[in-house]
Amino acid sequence: MSTRTGPQHYPGAHRDHWYQSTFGGDRMEVNAVVLHTTEGRSLPDYQGGANAPNLTAVPDFGAKRLRWYQHFDIDVSSRALVNLRGGVETNTLNVCQVELVGTCDPERHTKWGTGEPAHIYWPQAPEWALRGVARYLAWMHIHHDVPLRGPALWPPYPRSSGNGGGQRMSFQRWNAFRGVCGHMHVPENTHGDPGAIDFEQLLDYAKSAAQD
Repeated sequence: MSTRTGPQHYPGAHRDHWYQSTFGGDRMEVNAVVLHTTEGRSLPDYQGGANAPNLTAVPDFGAKRLRWYQHFDIDVSSRALVNLRGGVETNTLNVCQVELVGTCDPERHTKWGTGEPAHIYWPQAPEWALRGVARYLAWMHIHHDVPLRGPALWPPYPRSSGNGGGQRMSFQRWNAFRGVCGHMHVPENTHGDPGAIDFEQLLDYAKSAAQD
């Protein structure tokens, strides 16, 4: 199977937090995207890159846009998923991982309130933020053939933790998956992010962007 056949850097993404030189990674031919939320309000250091995704989207509230940081090539495995022995592959199973800075936790959202620094509560993300993610998904669809589809269930956090919403994929489903999913869908993992993000609207925006 051929690998790394499409462009490896998302246009406009900063590469001043680049971890591939330190951690390497497996070459892949990406056919899926996994969305995470950082549960923080700024660009993480990911323990020096030890648990970094391929890209991070950081909201710029003044400009009403996402600023992208790339940490690994698109078709190189990153490190944001748990991978247990004796099950399935996760980080290396042809997935490009994206962390969205902000939270999916309603309790954390309430605690942070409306003070500074501002944050995105991704289940109620502003249109400009969803469109920013959608443009990335459209680019992945055009250049890496990632289908603009995904799981039907996107339960809210904290019900999404573990498999509280019945959303976690079986090993068989995960191995066959092509499209866009969340951390909460990946087997061997227990995290519930990105919670009840408006996935239907996100896909609508992505499909529209892919036709522009």
